[in-house]
Parts: sequence; structure tokens; C-alpha cells
Amino acid sequence: MEMQAALSRTLDGRTRERIAIAVSEVNGCDYCVYAYSYVAHYFAKLVPHEIALNRVGRSLNRDAESAIKFARKVSVSGGKVNEEDLNGIRDAGYSDAQIVEIIALCAQVFLTNLLANVFDIKPDFPEFSRL
Repeated sequence: MEMQAALSRTLDGRTRERIAIAVSEVNGCDYCVYAYSYVAHYFAKLVPHEIALNRVGRSLNRDAESAIKFARKVSVSGGKVNEEDLNGIRDAGYSDAQIVEIIALCAQVFLTNLLANVFDIKPDFPEFSRL
């Protein structure tokens, strides 16, 4: 919780939940996908279609989609992004502080994904629609 509080300085909560869903999907963590989707729907007020889009790295919100795509790229590549990826997220209007928060959020979500996957925690939240 302290790590999350320290990192929650530059991105809004809705964007953070969208990224958490996308990263959890990349890491194949059903428990976390369901849990983050639940929080996104009931607390961040994201609609099920938005959540389904987030799972595949997309969004109804263009600005959020840039952050989600970048987070997926960081997660899939193990952080080996290129200059084009960095320029793309910057061109979308994200500051270096926000980019650092996206990367840190990927790491934080990866940790929760690892824990849930290693201990094979079964989802106890409802599943939101897939595309």
C-alpha cells in the first residue's frame, strides 16, 4: 500500500486501473484481471466495454490508450522499449514523471501477478466481458 501511495502522484486513478488490467492480462493472471476489473468498474466507474478494451491494450479514451499501449509494450518486452516507443508516449502528452509512474505501475502489478500465479489464487470476483 505504501508503494502504491508513493507512486500515485501523476496518473489519475482510472488510468492506473486501466493499466493494471492490461498488464495483468499480459501476465496471464486471471485473479488480478478480475480483481482490477472489479475495482475499475465499481470504484473508477469504467464500463464493461472499456474494461474489455483495456484487457487487449485499448481504450475508449485516446489519452488513456497511449498509456495502456506503452504499459503493454513495457510488460511484453521486459522493459526493452525503443526510442520510437518513448517518443510516442511523449507525443501523446505524457511527461517523464508520468512515464516513470507507468513503468513503476507495471512493476508493481507484475509483483501481484507473480504472487497470484505462483499460489494459483482462483478469482473470487466476477468476470467482465471480453471483446
